[in-house]
Amino acid sequence: MAVYNYDVVVIGTGPAGEGAAMNAAKNGKRVAVIEAQQQVGGNCTHKGTIPSKALRHSVKQIMQFNTHRMFRDIGEPRWFSFPKVLERSQRVIEKQVQLRTGFYARNRVDVFFGHARFVDPNTVEVRDSHGVEFLKAQKVVIATGSRPYRPADVNFEHPRIYCSDSILTLSHTPRSLIIYGAGVIGSEYASIFSGLGVKVDLIDNRDRLLSFLDDEISDALSYHLRNNGVLIRHNEEYEKVETVDQGVVLHLKSGKKLKADAFLWCNGRSGNTQDLGLEHIGLEPNSRGQLKVDDHYRTEVDHIYAVGDVIGWPSLASAAYDQGRSASSDFLEDEDFRFIDDVPTGIYTIPEISSIGKTERELTEAQIPYEVGQAFFKTLARAQITGETAGMLKILFHRETLEVLGIHCFGDQASEIVHIGQAIMHQKGEANTLKYFVNTTFNYPTMAEAYRVAAINGLNRVF
Repeated sequence: MAVYNYDVVVIGTGPAGEGAAMNAAKNGKRVAVIEAQQQVGGNCTHKGTIPSKALRHSVKQIMQFNTHRMFRDIGEPRWFSFPKVLERSQRVIEKQVQLRTGFYARNRVDVFFGHARFVDPNTVEVRDSHGVEFLKAQKVVIATGSRPYRPADVNFEHPRIYCSDSILTLSHTPRSLIIYGAGVIGSEYASIFSGLGVKVDLIDNRDRLLSFLDDEISDALSYHLRNNGVLIRHNEEYEKVETVDQGVVLHLKSGKKLKADAFLWCNGRSGNTQDLGLEHIGLEPNSRGQLKVDDHYRTEVDHIYAVGDVIGWPSLASAAYDQGRSASSDFLEDEDFRFIDDVPTGIYTIPEISSIGKTERELTEAQIPYEVGQAFFKTLARAQITGETAGMLKILFHRETLEVLGIHCFGDQASEIVHIGQAIMHQKGEANTLKYFVNTTFNYPTMAEAYRVAAINGLNRVF
């Protein structure tokens, strides 16, 4: 029986675990990480963010090829199978694994592969096919991520029923697909499959898509999904999922019956806390498998921290990495600690969406006098050159002080464009006003120029 002593043990090598481990190692701590899969990177690299975004990029290229007038001079539109398109994402995964493996090696972080389980508050056992090892640590960070919620009454063993993890093993391209759950993941996959020519039914149990978004942006997403052939059904809940010859039938509580070649469940995620031995350390996850933490990412056991998807909101890879860094900053007593609560959304539908700050609805409810500046991509020279004219940049600002209150972007490169506004929102004084965008020279032609156009549009509404 091997026993190893460390300053810090991190369970999970996704963005949250990596952030915690790298920060601790760079500050001179002896660190070990534990990964349940055979390679580092966590679900983000192998089942979630990386493969789905690489898949999206490939589908977007196919859509451009099949619709661009110039390419029609070369040949007819082409059809690509889902497995063929998925091949590219595997190459990206391999590069990410190689990169991240190098991070741990260069920083002298020991990597253990196997299932982690607490023996006591300072000891974690790692079990694999070769045996058991025990890691003792002064600090432990739980960064085990999340998995798709899979209700017991849906048969996920059936070859035509998938969750957002298993869909990446799809070996054919269905002609029709029902997606149950119209959150971020469901909306992204609706974009991807409709882009491949699949007939998609998107089932939403709410009255609008992604209700946390600005209403205008949510409406734009609905329009573009429908324009690409997605049938969105709001305010619906499933009663049962029935498998039949050559298909799946979804029975809704409203009495509707929908049939498709395949079914994709995208409704909720659960924290990966099962069989982690939490009962041995006095921690109990909530009904969704998530752990409660304070504003320093400490669990109810002071020296044990939890970060990333396993604690719930915002369940974003970007936030998870920063949460991991912040958790280790706390036990390192580093002055750089910050609680991560100002996170931009990045939604990789086609076109993509990104936003930060307040929405119009929130500002109206708070009775804050605001105004709107808009730049429609169809008016920008760069968008006209690339052919990506669908979309807009929207700046919400205080009518009297001109302070920037919210940035909302829909369209090509939205998740890149939003960061300019994010940087300005964090400045002090006049640097955080609409005047910054008017008084700054932007490269031309660029998508960033949208800020100047939107700012002038907004000032014209005020003066």
